[in-house]
Parts: sequence; C-alpha cells; structure tokens
Amino acid sequence: MNTMCTRKGNRMSQPPNADVLVIGGGAAGLMCAGTAAARGKKVLLLERMPQPGRKLLITGKGRCNLTNNCEFDTFIASVNRGGRFLYSAWNAFSARDTMAFFEQLGVPLKTERGNRVFPVSDRSADIVDALVGYARKGGVAIVRERAVKLLVENNRAAGVLCESGKEYRASSVVIATGGKSYPLTGSTGDGYQLAAQAGHTVIPPQPSLVPVEVEESWPREAMGLSLKNVTLTLTKAGSSKALFEELGEMIFTHFGVSGPLVLSASAHMDNHPGTYALHIDLKPALSHQKLDQRILRDFSESINRDFSNALSGLLPKKLIGPVVALSGIPPQTKVHQITREQRENLVNLLKNLCLHVKGLRPIEEAVVTRGGVELKQVNPSTMESKLLPGLYFAGEVLDLDAYTGGFNLQIAFSTGYLAGQKV
Repeated sequence: MNTMCTRKGNRMSQPPNADVLVIGGGAAGLMCAGTAAARGKKVLLLERMPQPGRKLLITGKGRCNLTNNCEFDTFIASVNRGGRFLYSAWNAFSARDTMAFFEQLGVPLKTERGNRVFPVSDRSADIVDALVGYARKGGVAIVRERAVKLLVENNRAAGVLCESGKEYRASSVVIATGGKSYPLTGSTGDGYQLAAQAGHTVIPPQPSLVPVEVEESWPREAMGLSLKNVTLTLTKAGSSKALFEELGEMIFTHFGVSGPLVLSASAHMDNHPGTYALHIDLKPALSHQKLDQRILRDFSESINRDFSNALSGLLPKKLIGPVVALSGIPPQTKVHQITREQRENLVNLLKNLCLHVKGLRPIEEAVVTRGGVELKQVNPSTMESKLLPGLYFAGEVLDLDAYTGGFNLQIAFSTGYLAGQKV
C-alpha cells in the first residue's frame, strides 16, 4: 500500500516549518543538521528517542571509535559495498576532517592500534555532546517525533507526517534514520519505509558485523576467552579460497565466536547454515616447522608429564581442554610417548583450528545493517534522490557497510556532511 501523502497545486497548503527537515538524530543526522545550519539554513531535526545519539553512546564498547586515521585507499578497501559511491563524500569530509572537526569542538582524540580513533577520555558521551552542541549552537531545533509518511507536493519532497498526527514541512527532507541494528536505540528501519514511499528500491536489510554461531560445542568451554594476534580466515565450506583473512582479536562465547575479527568476517556471509567455515591460526607468527620446534622444546621440559598438562606454555588455560580433545591424543599420554605423526597433527590443529558456521546472530545484535536504499537511485555528488527532488539520504539507511575500525561512522559523517552542504 502506498502511504506517501501527495498534494497537488502550485502552492503548499501551509508554509514550511524549516528550510531543511532531517529525520534521525544519529551520527549522520546530527552532522547533516549542524552542517546545514552552519550555512544559514533553518533546520528542524526529528528524533523518535528521548535523546539524540543513543547508538553513538554504545559504539566501541562505550568508547566511540569515531573514525579510522587512514588515507582514502585504505578507507575504500574497508568498505564492503558501494565504495565508489563514497568518492565525493570522502572528498567533502575525510577522516582527517572528522578528527579536526571534533578537536575544534573541544574533544581531544587519540589513535590506537589499527588506526582506530577514540576520544582521549574514552567516553562516547563526549562525541555525542559535541555533535548535539554543534547542532544546537547552529540553531537546529530538535523535536521528539517519529516520521511515518513522506509528504510530496508538485513532485517534490515537502515534509513528513508524524505518528503524533502532526505534519512538519520543509524545502528539503533528509532521511538519516540508520538501519535496523540495535533497535532499542531507535534504529528500527523507519527510513526504509519512507524511502519506499518515494519509489526507492530497498535492498532487504541483513545483519553485518555480527557475532557468529557455530556447529561445534567446544567454544562454550572457552567462553569469555579473548585471543589476540591470531589470524582468522573465512572460507566456503569445502573450499580453501579465503573470502576474508585478517590478523587481530576474537573471543569465544556460549554460542560460538565474536570480537573484531569475527564481526568483520561476518560481513562476507549470508545467513545460510553450513555454508561457511572459520579457520583460526593460533600461532600466525610461527611457520609449521618453527611451531613444531617450539612444541618439541616445551615437551623436552615436561618429558614425563601427561600431554594434557604439557600445553600451559603454549595455550591459554581455557583452550587446553578443547585442543587436547580435538588432537586425538589421549590426555594421559606421557609426552615422551607422543609420536611424530601425533605432533604433526597437533601443529596442523594449532595452525588451523576449524569451526563451522551455524548462522549469524540476530540483526538486533549487529553493529550495522547490510542493505538499504539502493545506491543507483541516489546522486553520490549530493546525496539527493534521483527519483524525488528535495529528498536526500545520509548514513546507514543507504546500502553501505564497512569493516569495524571506525569506517562505518566515517561513512555517516561523510555522507551527513555532504548532504548538509547540498540541501
């Protein structure tokens, strides 16, 4: 059913409330609203939650990894879909611009491992406060309302009808409502419905950057164990071709695995059980030969001990039980009795600890959403709809997603800024 409100005539039935109406008070919406206001536009921002920036508060475990201190090529390589669409947005507002922007607003920043950028305070609230303050200082009016219908007059976006029954009108409308991840923060897919009312194709949303459930039960024994400096490789089951491979951190959970490496790998998966396999190299700095030598050295120091008690120098405590069970070597086998073939199997296991993907966790647990408004229907130089003049998009509502590391928030800031410059 078409729920778009259309009115004909040469004049609006009532004067506009603002020059620009921004729907959604997240990273993209606040950046867009503040940027437009700084240009002298009268801006009204509609946010359905009691306070704007709710999702920003929980990013980076409450620390807010707001961008990645990288060059353009690295940024584009970290965008899973639609990288070319972002050329103009990046040129308008790059990672360096994002960092300068917040520091000028009084938020000192720091760059950590992987070029991840955080506030020095490690408080995401500082980023939210800076963005909201920037918008309010420019004169943006923030109103708690939920937009449910797009108003169109004379084949142009003219405003929205809200759940309260009230209409808000403007010369330009920006949809910056986010995706469907973390719905308790207000991201419930409202923007997809508004975009569809304007005739836009919406790629069905799926979870991206989400924990992974596995078929094996042993990760439950290692629940809570965080591994650092391991290599995770994603393949299709039965294939050796890597769909994703990276060095970093991951964690075991009661349902499978999570952590930065797993979240990034999930961006390459469709939610089809049995399709994918995860391969963990627990010792990526050591070749098979070097690892074998290391094991021989450890064994020589525990020659009369049981196998199950001889791995404490090689593995975290929580991983010893699962590895012993998977190795096929009886736990009570004395170290001096372990054969060369058994040792080779152990080396192979440590270099390729395999898990089979059962499925992705629900979209509600995803960091971002894959899918959204089809990019072909949006002008990348302005963020304006190619189907309906006066309608603009910014942020996660678009079919854009990237790896962890600050890239997704940079997409929000870049597209939000560009839309704010063009409305």
